[in-house]
Amino acid sequence: MKIRKMTITSFEEAENYIDSTPRFTAKNTLGATREFLDRLGSPDEGLRIIHVAGTNGKGSVCACIRSILEAAGYRTALFTSPHLVCIRERLAADGEMVSEEDFLRIFLQIYDSLDWEALERGEEGAYHPTYFEYLFLMAMLFFREKKPDFCILETGVGGRLDATNSVRRKELSVITHISLDHVEYLGDTPEKIAGEKAGILQKGAPAVYWETSPEVGEVFRRRAQEIGISAYSVSENDYSFSKIKRKTIDFYVRTGYYRDIRLTLNTMADYQAENCAVALRAVEVLDRNRTITAQQVKEGVSAFFWAGRMEEVLPEVYVDGAHNADGIRAFLETVAADGHQGRRSLLFSVVRDKDYEHMAEALTDSGLFGHIAAVHMRGGRALETEKLKSLFAGRGQDAPEVYEDVESAFLGMMEKRRAGERLYVAGSLYLVGEIKELLEHDKFRGRIEEVPSQP
Repeated sequence: MKIRKMTITSFEEAENYIDSTPRFTAKNTLGATREFLDRLGSPDEGLRIIHVAGTNGKGSVCACIRSILEAAGYRTALFTSPHLVCIRERLAADGEMVSEEDFLRIFLQIYDSLDWEALERGEEGAYHPTYFEYLFLMAMLFFREKKPDFCILETGVGGRLDATNSVRRKELSVITHISLDHVEYLGDTPEKIAGEKAGILQKGAPAVYWETSPEVGEVFRRRAQEIGISAYSVSENDYSFSKIKRKTIDFYVRTGYYRDIRLTLNTMADYQAENCAVALRAVEVLDRNRTITAQQVKEGVSAFFWAGRMEEVLPEVYVDGAHNADGIRAFLETVAADGHQGRRSLLFSVVRDKDYEHMAEALTDSGLFGHIAAVHMRGGRALETEKLKSLFAGRGQDAPEVYEDVESAFLGMMEKRRAGERLYVAGSLYLVGEIKELLEHDKFRGRIEEVPSQP
């Protein structure tokens, strides 16, 4: 396909161009991405890279590793996906997302390095990055400029063939919880999916992984043995809860160096204890000279925050990025343990390539919600309104309520909320992003805050 070069002079134009790339690009091979990295001057070389893959918890583990390292005085850079509100969220250094000015400048470095003559001729094999690849390449250029002590890269969908896996050298590989998701690309069993995630393991870099099951753990152990690296497992046996309060969790993590260390998370999401245990093991393996103190670990964990994960966006309104069956399981476990005495309601949506039937079944069978409503989100991947209407039918939800857009859904749920009722929003990170975007507008937030509770 022929691609015409345009003149791009603003952040908005750069963002629009990246957003349009799915229309004219296809995923490239790792070799092609690596070749283009070299054309850009191999910006990944010299960076100390921590590479994180998995099904659920990747972003949280990345953020927790960052928080602990920063509490210990290290400078960090972070590449994550997807973003919730702003595309610039994906590239962060020293705790700040990339500015609009830097975004445009770095975008143009890549744009001007493309072989436009070949692209405009429609020459077969002419390289153009996909949406995700473009942002990854930008991250590498941005991080080279910032010169952090550590770079933390979150993979996209996969592992072995992910664009982030094109970096030449890693300091550490980390794999989080494995479950069935994106089965059309990664495999239809946890073991097959683990095999794809294990593709990020690299000779010379130790690995840390969550022991989802003995079979999944064996996939990682076998791969580590094949390439001659040390691999360290983390499991449910490595942490235990001490006290779960309304907005904080006290728990212990069993470690090699810090022994049983007591930590506090400032969240009600108990699944973050699992992610924190993985992050702490990663820091332990990384910190070979034992320079990071137990107090710095405690401070880092206490400061850890990852948006959209059981986040209270308004009083008694929580959004959670649970977006697959395993994420819904973790979400429901947290809700069941939240100690709330009043009524609970749920606003749900989902993209059509997820296992939404089992997600809906788990939500209704939980018996945790007095009222469930669904909403159609923006975007071509959103599950159609008609399917949403039938999703909860026959599951104890008579005449299920389905809204056409997120703004009216959120207003409607708030207007119908009774005194003492807690509202949850879950099913898709895109849904969470739409609500957080709405709440950034003072006028909309004012309308919401003025809504009285029903008796």
